[in-house]
Parts: sequence; structure tokens; C-alpha cells
Amino acid sequence: MNRIRNAALVAAAGAALAIASPVMAGSLAGEAELRNLLQQQAEQLRQQTEQIRALNQRLAALEHAQEAGAGSAAVADPAQTQLAGALADTRQDDLAILQAQVAQLAATGTGNGRSNGNVSWRKGGPEFKSSDGNFSFHPRGRVVMDLTGTHGSAFDERNITGTDLASGRLGVEGEMGDLGYKLEADFAGNEVSLKDTYLSWDAAFGELPLELYVGNKLKDRSLDGASSGVSTPFMERNAVASVGAQQGGYYGLGLSARIFGDGWHASLTVTGDDVGNTGDANDSIAYLARAHWNPLKGGEGFVHLGAWYWYEHLSSSVDRINKTSRVALGWNSQVQISAGGIDEPTSDHAYGLEVGGVYRSLWAFGEYTDRTIESNTGDPLEQKAASVYAGWLITGEKPGFGSRAGIWGTTRVLHPVTEGGAGAFELAARYDKYDFTDAARGGEGNAWTLGLNWYLNNWSRLMLNYVHWKTDNQVGAFQGPDSGNTLGIRTQVVF
Repeated sequence: MNRIRNAALVAAAGAALAIASPVMAGSLAGEAELRNLLQQQAEQLRQQTEQIRALNQRLAALEHAQEAGAGSAAVADPAQTQLAGALADTRQDDLAILQAQVAQLAATGTGNGRSNGNVSWRKGGPEFKSSDGNFSFHPRGRVVMDLTGTHGSAFDERNITGTDLASGRLGVEGEMGDLGYKLEADFAGNEVSLKDTYLSWDAAFGELPLELYVGNKLKDRSLDGASSGVSTPFMERNAVASVGAQQGGYYGLGLSARIFGDGWHASLTVTGDDVGNTGDANDSIAYLARAHWNPLKGGEGFVHLGAWYWYEHLSSSVDRINKTSRVALGWNSQVQISAGGIDEPTSDHAYGLEVGGVYRSLWAFGEYTDRTIESNTGDPLEQKAASVYAGWLITGEKPGFGSRAGIWGTTRVLHPVTEGGAGAFELAARYDKYDFTDAARGGEGNAWTLGLNWYLNNWSRLMLNYVHWKTDNQVGAFQGPDSGNTLGIRTQVVF
């Protein structure tokens, strides 16, 4: 009799382990696998219930036979009765626990892009969330590697080929209720620099969403300038983003506010120098405003109109501005357009205009900027740039340009390579014009860029850029008209 009861206990424990093991293994599965797992668990639970019921019937039959052999007047052993009751309670408790685990997995393991309860892999890396959704933690990172080669220049020093780690970042981001945070460190050039490092707060202005930022953040300026470098459709940002940048660069440590409406957004930013300032002089203080509007917007696309303006009061530590723009992709520092040096600058300001739109799998944009630099050594000088570019996603995806904030974002791949598809393919072309001729020894130039992008999935892509460039510098080692061609290949993974 004891052997039979022990066998029943072993069977019940085995049932628990048999069901619990797939649940634990399922933590690495996706949503589709999780649904199949739940169906398998339900079937296993049914089979184990039938096995337990059969054991109960067998045990009852054996006990009845023993009682009949001992005589109908025999009195049941109280210890045996208590053991049988405990065994039955244990079976019921095990089944209740298993049913509760399956129910909890079904409630928290599916929906809202989650798997294994509170872990999502939608962004290329794990994102952890609390059960109530108020707290999240997402490790971030990127690896961007380039191979570029230039030929055709009349100056041999410009015809060079090499590799470059364009960006290597590690960081974290997340939310604590309405409070958000982000921290990113970049390791390009064998140096460590902080990029987006801020706290954010989601609020409201009346009925309109309002986002507030405190810290070091990418500035909201121009289409490419306000977009992450791993989201833009070309290996390098366009001429407007380069020429229209503040002296403090693309990032600034300060305060920023963005408000969003139906088909529009506006932002205001006040920043000092970025987090790399030396601390031996006053910061340069910059004020920046940008807004965009979608006068036409529908299910198949939208029209984009935008404008921005900034003013920068320069620190006394900025004793000279010598603007140069690289046109043969970013690695080749020999192919630049020089604007000529400006001594004792006091302030500068710039404005920019944006126009374009998205229609189904097509996109096209144009931008213009004019920067004016004031100094104690002469008249104000202007630096100008224009960019026109367009693209087509051959495989039918929607362009990654977002209408909410008017910046480049993620291209959602319809058939990722990681799911057996071919990925997404994009053709793109761009013309950039640089004009620094307002200065006595300022140069000028232009560049035509053709690009082919292969998006393997939502967080990785391969890029091929061909650039035909022209420069006409008045200062430096490469003076006079010159032209050449640069070919670049990029591999990129972002999570």
C-alpha cells in the first residue's frame, strides 16, 4: 500500500516538473512560441489530470479489495485515512498551483509586445518592465563600422582608403512613471564621450503632450541635425546639418521643451557647452527654436514644412572659428571645404527652412540654412548650405521619417531576414551645396551622393554610398578646383 501511495506522490511531483520545465524554457520564446507553449501546457495538464484520476481509481480499488479480504466489519485505520486525505489535498494543491502559473503566464506573457511576462525584444535588445508598466530598463548600444576609399583627386594625399569605427556606444534608458532617463557613452576615435545623457518628464500643456528634458541632448535643429546618425538615409548627415550647426556642436547641456499637436510640433532649447567643457571659462549660451507643420496628412503620406532659428553668445574661450566641412564621407579628413578663419568672434546665429513629404514608399526633402558670424575683427560673415534628397523603398516599406517630431526614425521592415524574409531595400540620392564665399578666402563645393540601403531587420542595416564631390578652396594645402569620387560601405547594428 505504501508503495502505491509513494508512486502516486512521485507521479504528482513528476507532473509538476513536466509542466514547470517548459514554462521556464519558454522565457526565451517569442509571442507566437508562447501561444503554442500555452496550448501544449494545457494538453499536458489534461493528460496529467487523467493520470492522477486513474491512479486514484486504482488505489481505491486496491484499498476496497484489502478491506473486503479483512472482513466487512473491519474498521479503517485512522492513520491510513489521514494519509489518504493528505495525498488528495496535495494533488489538488499541485493542480491549483500549476493552473495559476499557466493563467499568470497567459495574462502577462502576451500582448503589448511582451514575452516572458515583463521582457520585450522588439528593439533589438531586452527591455525589462514592471508588471504594472510604470518602470522600465532598456540597455542600449550600437556598432557602426565603415570602409571608405577615395580616388580621382588631383592631389594624391586625398586619394586614401581606410576603415573607421564611426560609432560604438553603450548606454541605458528607461522610465520611472512619468520620469524618464537616458545615458549613452560613445567610444569612436578611441575616446570616450557622453552623448544623450538626460532626465525627461512627460507632462501636458492643457490637452497637448509636453516633453521636458534636463541634461545633454541632441539638439532639435534641421531634419538630419535633429535625427540620430544611425537613422538618416545616408552614411553622413547633409550639408545643412553641418554648416548650420552651432559652435557648440550637435549636443548641448541645458533645458529643452517640446510640445506636440495634431500634425505639428514646436520646441525651445537653452543650452551651455556640452559635457566635455573644460570649466576654465564661461559657457557659450545658445537659444534654439524649431517647429514643423503637416498641412496635408493622410494614411498614405504627408507634407512637411519646417523652420528653425538659433542664437549663440560665444564664450571668451572661443577665440577663433575656422569652419570646415568634410564632403568625402566622414573618415577622409583631407577632402574638406574651408570657410576661412574668423578671429575674435562674439556671437553667431542661423536659420533654416525645411520642405518635403512622404508618399507611400517614396520620400523627398529639401533644406536651406544661412549662418552669420559676428566678430570684433570685421564685418559679419555668412556661411550657406543647401541639400535636396529623395528616396524609394523598393520592397514597399514606409519611410522611417516620422511626422510627429519631423525627424528620421526606424524603418519598419515588413519581411526581416531574421524571420526568413529578404529584408528591405532602399534607393536614395542627394545633392549638397556648400558656400563660404562671403569670406575673403572662403571656399565652396558640392557633392552628389547615391545610396543603397539594405535593412536586414528593424535594428541592423548595410549601406553603400557613392559620392562625386567638387571643392574649390582658397586656403590650405589643396587650393583651387578639385574633384574626385568616394565609395563607402557601412555595417550597422543598433539596439
